[in-house]
Amino acid sequence: MKINSPQFNLMHKACMKASKILIRDFGEIEKLQVSEKSPGDFVTASDKRVEKVLMKELEKSEYSFLTEESGSIDGKYKDKRWIIDPIDGTFNFLNGLPHFAISLAYEENGEIISGIIYDPIKDEMFGAHKGSGAYLNNTRMRVSNKSEFRNSCLVTGGPKSTSKIKEAILDEYKKVSLKTNSHIRKSGSAALDLAYVAAGRYDGYWQREINYWDIAAGIILIKESGGFINPIKEKDFMGKKIDIVATNSKIHEDLTNLL
Repeated sequence: MKINSPQFNLMHKACMKASKILIRDFGEIEKLQVSEKSPGDFVTASDKRVEKVLMKELEKSEYSFLTEESGSIDGKYKDKRWIIDPIDGTFNFLNGLPHFAISLAYEENGEIISGIIYDPIKDEMFGAHKGSGAYLNNTRMRVSNKSEFRNSCLVTGGPKSTSKIKEAILDEYKKVSLKTNSHIRKSGSAALDLAYVAAGRYDGYWQREINYWDIAAGIILIKESGGFINPIKEKDFMGKKIDIVATNSKIHEDLTNLL
């Protein structure tokens, strides 16, 4: 990876160490201990093991943490923190679908500076650092060049069964689908959805009621690969449940107007 910053290098090291657990556990999926965290949202023993390894490596910095499993943890430096999603795409993982990722981001004074999204099964590492560009493994990546919205390939997620706006989200999906010749995908991993937009595989992504740790690393990936990303209605990404849209920039207005 052609990015050299202390924070990025530390994330890279932590990611590679933790990924060994994921690869091993994915190969023994039937032996995993699973507990239900809330309807439709599962946490695995593997999730917790991966987070533990990541935090052990990253806590050397004395920065703060925001993690999916452990929540917010204050370190020596309150204005610098690591944002961790140990397995983004847990349900895929549980079902033996090889589409999930470790997502790590470094935030400074409320701004994402560095991010890594690593798919250990495909050995694809998407990384970006502010001002240094975005990369897929060692190759510079850019968003797609597609400008015709009707032929855009879009990706989305949700809604969760517990959502209070489930019907509205489904109606929105239908509305966008009619405008794009139904070129919409649902992959089950928000982190990889954003990484794929940054890499030009998808032209755009939107999702309602997403968590910050799901998208934190993707924010810098999109920005550094030339795309646009913003909350649909909020002023920033700091809400508990975020509505988000990200595109190659050329179809941003079209998609945003539909939402």
